[in-house]
Amino acid sequence: MTATPESTPAPATTSYLDTIAVYLRPRVLIVMFLGFSSGLPLALSGSTLTIRMTESGVDFGTIGLFALVGTPYTIKFLWAPVVDGLDIPILTNLLGRRRAWLVLSQLLLIAAIVFLAFCDPKSSTWLVAFGALLVAVASATQDIVIDAFRIESLPESEQAAGQASYVAAYRIGMLISTAGVLFLVTGFEDFGFEKSAAWTWGYLAMAAMVVAGIITSLAATEPAKAVSDDPAVTDTVVATEPAFIAFARAIRYVLPFVSAERMASFFARILETRTVKAATGAFRDFFSQNTAAAILLFVVLYKFCDAFAGNMTAPFVIDLGFSRNDYAAIVKGVGLAATLVGGFAGGAVAMRYDLVTCLWAGAVLQMGSNLVFTWLALVGTNHWALTAAIIAENFTGAIGTVIFVAYLSALCQNPLHTATQFALLTALAAVGRTYLSAPAGFVAELVGWPMFFVFSSLLAIPSLLLLAWLQQRGHFAALKPANVVRGDD
Repeated sequence: MTATPESTPAPATTSYLDTIAVYLRPRVLIVMFLGFSSGLPLALSGSTLTIRMTESGVDFGTIGLFALVGTPYTIKFLWAPVVDGLDIPILTNLLGRRRAWLVLSQLLLIAAIVFLAFCDPKSSTWLVAFGALLVAVASATQDIVIDAFRIESLPESEQAAGQASYVAAYRIGMLISTAGVLFLVTGFEDFGFEKSAAWTWGYLAMAAMVVAGIITSLAATEPAKAVSDDPAVTDTVVATEPAFIAFARAIRYVLPFVSAERMASFFARILETRTVKAATGAFRDFFSQNTAAAILLFVVLYKFCDAFAGNMTAPFVIDLGFSRNDYAAIVKGVGLAATLVGGFAGGAVAMRYDLVTCLWAGAVLQMGSNLVFTWLALVGTNHWALTAAIIAENFTGAIGTVIFVAYLSALCQNPLHTATQFALLTALAAVGRTYLSAPAGFVAELVGWPMFFVFSSLLAIPSLLLLAWLQQRGHFAALKPANVVRGDD
């Protein structure tokens, strides 16, 4: 039958409904709820904790050092093979390997948050640091499992929708563990709780919310087993690797519940010839460039000035005289909106201009946004000034992040090594945020807030010099940014 004009719109309508319906599929919804569970704990050992410590009277130097507790997020790839290779006694038989690790990491996360809730930042600072580190380790482990679960659970047609849902829920989780906790603590105080008790109950509420992740893990379906779990493959590896068996038997004295054969198979898979060749090939491919050392240094330093100032933003806002509700509503609420708009703006800039021009623009904007906080420090407790400063900082920071990610992607030009190189570059990029920013609190105490942000702005100069040097050496011309940033074929 010949299609009539009235019948032609039907396929378009069906296609549109299918596009919307993919977000309601059970597998995608599971990933979305896991995204919430992943985003929830990050701030509990980060910005939210720094506000709690500031209100408890901890000195800024010590607060700045707490950036180091983010180390597990930087090096989590080191124990990812353990998550891939080892079963959890009892839980794996009941739930499967992925869901077993999910539930275990979430139970550990609840225990770590509860432990941190009862720590007093003023009298037991190092105990708080230990608790924050436990939260970060459990959270990073959960992230490892969720990433693997998402990739293995969703077919290719649902990966994009799953990633979008994951990111959206992740941001909601972060918002609840920042603005949500602060409003909650204020509410507890209004009901007559002392400040210390209010913070304890605020953290306990966050520990209770991790239960949503456990329910999601139990409701999920275990992904299909990886090829490496096939008994025939395991038997072959173990039979040809007696050295691994000997080593694994020694390990059993520490981990008696793990069989020697399973441990041997685990280590054999880690050092599998193909894996070793891929890793060494990725390093060799990258370091074959004459400017490799300068590139790596530039990766470390490009976002450094932004990270250095950001490490002390929460203590600065509270110390300036703003309430925790002001921080929640303006820094996190308005800041989130500015970040989203800045991300779209960064994408538009990257589409319009070449990569090196974008990097210059991002670097200058990040440098200038720190000076806005110097102005805020001089103005004092003014809500409109805080709003303007937060919009400027988050908007420009998001632009810089989008451009920087485009640059990291452009560095990974060999499709054989993309995953390995990008993972290592992103880990290296976190060095500035996690380690180099640790002394920020001591600098703030030494020079005061106005000069602190001037100093943090000047920290952009080394990256600008490296940018100019790499541009002169033709580094960016060789990256072919049009193919990477603009998405051309």
